Amino acid sequence: MQCGFKIPRSAEKLLSRSRAARGPAANSTGTTPVLRGAQRAASVMIWIACAAARPPCRQAEARPAPMPSADASVSEDNTTQSAREAMVREQIAARGVKSAAVLAAMRRVPRHQFMPEDLRPLAYGDRPVPIGLGQTISQPYIVALMTELAAVGSGSRVLEIGTGSGYQAAVLAELGTDVYSIEILAPLRERAAEILARLGYAQVKTRVGDGYLGWPEAAPFDAIIVTAAPARVPEPLKRQLKLGGRLVLPVGTSDQELKVITRTAAGFSERNVIPVRFVPMTGKADESR
Repeated sequence: MQCGFKIPRSAEKLLSRSRAARGPAANSTGTTPVLRGAQRAASVMIWIACAAARPPCRQAEARPAPMPSADASVSEDNTTQSAREAMVREQIAARGVKSAAVLAAMRRVPRHQFMPEDLRPLAYGDRPVPIGLGQTISQPYIVALMTELAAVGSGSRVLEIGTGSGYQAAVLAELGTDVYSIEILAPLRERAAEILARLGYAQVKTRVGDGYLGWPEAAPFDAIIVTAAPARVPEPLKRQLKLGGRLVLPVGTSDQELKVITRTAAGFSERNVIPVRFVPMTGKADESR
């Protein structure tokens, strides 16, 4: 596959391994099932790299996730259901997340569906997982904690900065919120919109744009969740909160802190929650570093 973008090192390793390895278990095509899986994984990673090399979108266009087709049902086996139950019980509730609505949402959303196929065995582990283009799907506990801190429910209007895989948006949608989600990387936004549509989360509206600036025409919001770390709190996001609204975000460079900023009649109150580690916010946020 040709593209004007450097192939990720991990993809190069997968391709080299698949070309070099041979053995008695190889089938008539000269590769084992394991090697064919490695080749497919490498192809996916190269496709993402090629997509990133395309010229960026010049206009940030709002577009609701399309409704899934009639045959877009998602099947699930008992293994993934059990893994998700264990995730909620051992990683989330055990660490102090108490909201029954949030715990129920985390049980319902099929996290593995938001990941590259070759990484789905890691879906319910206690860790973030790469999704391509230097981005990750956050650790389950962090997703649940930020959702609980946002304190939203049915009918709330929520802005998400950093669509990423689409997983956080789906969890928010399970709470009955109207979700507006911005992603600066067009290939990730397109993939997330497809997954959200297939799973039936039609109330999630996505667009490509610089999340530092927010979504002013859809403001004010009951909550804003930021899934990448700016060096400082973006003032445009604070101004797009309703009175009583909450901004939940990681702030910092080498040392990051998860913060909750609440808009009050007197201005804004701020509190630190826990130390965290997120990918850096890009775009206009780079100017403040």
